[in-house]
Amino acid sequence: MAQNEIHHPEIKPQTSSQSAETNNTKSKPSSLETQMSTTSTMIPTTSWFTPKRLLALFCVINLLNYVDRGAIASNGVNGSRGTCTEGGTCTSGTGIQGDFNLNNFEDGVLSSAFMVGLLVASPIFASLAKSVNPFRLIGVGLSVWTVATLCCGFSFNFWSISVSRMLVGVGEASFISLAAPFIDDNAPVSQKTAWLAIFYMCIPTGYAIGYVYGGLVGSYIGWRSAFWIESVLMLPFAIAGFVMKPLQLKGFVPADSEKVLVPGTPLSEVSVMDTSNGKDESLSLKAEFSDKSSIDHSKSNSAAKMYDQFSRFFNDMKELLGDKVYVVNVLGYIAYNFVLGAYSYWGPKAGYNIYHMTDADLIFGGITIVCGILGTIAGGLVLDFMSNTLPNAFKLLSITTFIGAAFCFGAFLFRSMYGFLVLFAIGELLVFATQGPVNYVSLHCVKPSLRPLSMAISTVAIHIFGDVPSSPLVGVLQDCINNWRTTALILTSILFPAAGIWFIGIFLHSVDIFNEDDEQQESNVEGSSTMPLLQVNAGEISTSTRSQEP
Repeated sequence: MAQNEIHHPEIKPQTSSQSAETNNTKSKPSSLETQMSTTSTMIPTTSWFTPKRLLALFCVINLLNYVDRGAIASNGVNGSRGTCTEGGTCTSGTGIQGDFNLNNFEDGVLSSAFMVGLLVASPIFASLAKSVNPFRLIGVGLSVWTVATLCCGFSFNFWSISVSRMLVGVGEASFISLAAPFIDDNAPVSQKTAWLAIFYMCIPTGYAIGYVYGGLVGSYIGWRSAFWIESVLMLPFAIAGFVMKPLQLKGFVPADSEKVLVPGTPLSEVSVMDTSNGKDESLSLKAEFSDKSSIDHSKSNSAAKMYDQFSRFFNDMKELLGDKVYVVNVLGYIAYNFVLGAYSYWGPKAGYNIYHMTDADLIFGGITIVCGILGTIAGGLVLDFMSNTLPNAFKLLSITTFIGAAFCFGAFLFRSMYGFLVLFAIGELLVFATQGPVNYVSLHCVKPSLRPLSMAISTVAIHIFGDVPSSPLVGVLQDCINNWRTTALILTSILFPAAGIWFIGIFLHSVDIFNEDDEQQESNVEGSSTMPLLQVNAGEISTSTRSQEP
């Protein structure tokens, strides 16, 4: 009976009524059945987690990521170079730019250095998610991030802080690739875009808090302390990634049970793994012989596994880049992020020079935090109200971006600071409404097993072609024309092509395949673990609990 059940892992998760019938008909399930039951749902071993707590945890981590981005762009941390008047009177520089005597191009490169680590590490973390528990990968990434920000505070020249910023990107890579799929798995069906919007709301909010945080900490206790404090704040979350029970993603086999659940594995081999404690000599001899055999083939197996990893990665990339809906979505996101990235870095400095804002950090931070929160949440709620489909997402993306671009462009034409602030606030409110819909498209136009790679490549693309070149290029443009108003108008005009690209997406044939489990066709084992994380009823919990009884 038990062995027959081992060879049918493709059986779908039971409903509560089916589960109750199973409890009445089964008497003593085998140890293998127990393991299969506990790996299909994480509730019995991670009861502290609820979807809302998981969302809150990821939001705080994401917030800290972008507080760091905002802090390094703030006048308090970034600072300015020393200046000399024609009369020979010189003033010393402040912040990072003053201490290391950076020109605008070098300063812009510093803001984008994290992208090197992000570019290299994101696809690696996304691929490893198929063989290593994704929750543990997040713990590794946050640990690297914690050490890297600590090193930023100890940097002594341009190159040392640049390398530290690259490592920050490595640490961030695991989180940005995997957090959104976790949230999408657990969000209520009718509120998926709203939950993603809440998560991505932390981007503008983090930037805004970072402006204020960097301005205050940098001005009073020094820019190095700003990085040290960030490192201390992230440390508990890095530790949590290792000590908490690992969670699973939809469409992925639990790493620790993959060997046991392989179809065709004899029951005797499973029993050896479960019951051998070193006291049975026959089992010990059998295990010893098995170890010697495995050593002989270890090198060939390692090479084969590495080849399989690369082959799987390139096949996934081919499938991803062949999806027109995904490509159009990312292209629009690149143009959008080109503008937003430069806004976030040069905004306070441009506002200070154009409108002589004495508290540019606080003003830009205040506008960004209010408009970012309201706009991002509103975008998610509106899409859910419209019904969260891919065509509706593209409609919302194109309309809000176009109108928002018009308001932002008009804002920089105003000579009055108050007129600028009103129009710019409305423009940012509309522009930030894209955060939920654009990531909803990236998650739902691909099959579940491609979601980590989809998010990783999307993030890499918008950075490497968007905000990474935009900051130094805007710095070069400003050095050439020496007019912040003109520079800002040229930058803002790029939002119009972004709206046009997303408009094309409305007319593309698109299918939401989030609930189509393609992995069932490729592997019966993966079909047994596709239940959304933490969404389990009382009957299933009862099944798992009873299956553990002797």
